[in-house]
Formats: sequence, C-alpha cells, structure tokens
Amino acid sequence: MKKIKYFYNTHTLRYEKLVTPLRVKLLRILGFVAAAIVTASIIVAIAFQYIDSPKEKVLKQQNDDLKQSYRVFNEKIRLLQQQMTELQNRDNNVYRTIFEAAPIPDSVRLKEMEKNKEVQLVQGMGETQLVAEMTSQLNNLAKRVAYQEKSYKEIDGMLTNKEKLLAAIPAIQPVANKDLNRIASGFGYRIDPVYKVAKFHAGLDFAAPQGTPIYATADGVIKEANYNAGGYGNHVVINHGYGYETLYGHMYKIKSKPGDHVKRGEVIGYVGSTGKSTGPHCHYEVHRSGERIDPVYYFSNDLSPDQFDRLLKLAAASNQSFD
Repeated sequence: MKKIKYFYNTHTLRYEKLVTPLRVKLLRILGFVAAAIVTASIIVAIAFQYIDSPKEKVLKQQNDDLKQSYRVFNEKIRLLQQQMTELQNRDNNVYRTIFEAAPIPDSVRLKEMEKNKEVQLVQGMGETQLVAEMTSQLNNLAKRVAYQEKSYKEIDGMLTNKEKLLAAIPAIQPVANKDLNRIASGFGYRIDPVYKVAKFHAGLDFAAPQGTPIYATADGVIKEANYNAGGYGNHVVINHGYGYETLYGHMYKIKSKPGDHVKRGEVIGYVGSTGKSTGPHCHYEVHRSGERIDPVYYFSNDLSPDQFDRLLKLAAASNQSFD
C-alpha cells in the first residue's frame, strides 16, 4: 500500500496531504532517463574500447591475414628482383661480352621503357602505404623484365648472325708473317722516324718487300681506297660492321675500290712506302666503335699460344716506327 505523506501548514495550523506537482514529476522522470542514457553511453564506450565486436574481430583477422600475405608477397618480389639482377648481370657480363656488345646500364633500361610506354602503371589500387609500395616494386620489376626481354631478343639476333659476327671480327695478320719476323713497330708511344720524338703510334707496322700482298683481316665493305695526304699515303679502310673497321696504309698499289665486298684473306693491295713512310711496310690499325685499339689481340686465327706470346713481346719493344 502506497504511503501518504502529510505536512504541517503553518498558515492554516493543520496537517495537509502532500501533493507533488506534475511538472516536478516530469522533471524527475527526465532526469532519471538522462542519467540512464549517460551511464549506458559510458558503459558502451568502455565496452567498445576493450572488447571487440564480432564484426571488428572478423575485420581484424582479415587485416592480419592481409599483412601476412603482403609479407610473403614482398619476399617473393625481393627474390624476383634478385633473379632479375642476376639475369641482367649475366646479360651484360657474359652474353654481351661473348658478342663484344656494349653492356646496358639499369638507368637506360628504365628510361627506355618509360619512353616507349611498354609497361602501363598500375592505377586505382588505393592510397595505402602497403599498396603504394607494392605497386612501385611491381612497376619497376615489370619494366626491368620488359627491357630484359628486348635485350635477349637482340642477343638472339646475334646468335642467329653468329657466323657473320665471327667473320666480321679481324682475326689474321694483314701480310704473310708465319715466322713472325715482319713486326717492325708496335702499338703505343714510339720514336717518330721524321721528328725523332715519342709520338703515339696507333697500329702495327709490318715490314715487307714492296709488292707483298696485303690481305683483308675480316669480311667487310671497302669504305675508303685512295691517297691520304695526312700521312697514310695510299690506304684502304674496311668497314666490317658490328663497330669494327681496319686501316691499311702506305700501299704501293690499291687493288680494291670503295663499295667492294671483301672476304677475310682477300688481297686488297700491295705493300709500299707512300705517304709519311721511311721504308716499305704495311701500317695496320683496328678501330672498334671509333676507338683505335691494339691490333695484336686480333690475330686469333693465325697464331698458336706460343706464337702469340712471342708476338706480344715483339710488339711491345720500344723502337722507332716506320711512319
């Protein structure tokens, strides 16, 4: 049974029944509800802070799985990059060395791919750091693979033309020199026969009687066959392709003409002493990619190992050149 409360009214000097106004009742109810809501909010906030919801648990598990997958994927990318680097090193240091082709630096590989747009960048993958890093690694790897494929196609072409390449590399002496007694002066600084000072001698001098045949040392096309006022006299230049050229100077007579196709061992002229020369000889030079190099390393078809060793010593002697 609900208790009835009374209060003493000092004006009427009587005990009267206590009646709570409706407004007070509403305020009390609203206060209770507000306190309940605030308390519930605090409890829920604390619960969500320390206790995961089922959906959060699923998302967290998926996130952990993705991170693990990324680590595995990243390790695979690292191994692929190592393998790609090894292939590029073999390409530059083995395959291209065999065919005497210039190595290709990484910077050229990447720039060439971007210029030709052979590899499209992966787009729309999101902005997270993991995705951005993976995208960058994949793009870089794809560019390297694409250029490596192009490089191997070039090497495949070299293999196809292997016989032509070997035939185009100088490999014999320009005059008959079986006894190795015709090397008069080697490559490097030698005493100039006219000025009597040390000057750079860009080839080998083969002393021989006037009229001795001079042979093409590799297959090629006659580029020049005329008189050179700069000192070579009657001379012939052969373009062998693949970056190789050979020069034969001081001829008594030229047998070939520009545009002629010649084979290794074919007579192109005869020993003489025209131009800046102090005696009959053949001045012989080998040029590779525009650079003059020592011809002594291009007699592989002519010499045994012992003969080559002897020829090196003869060519290295410090003496006076013929031109």
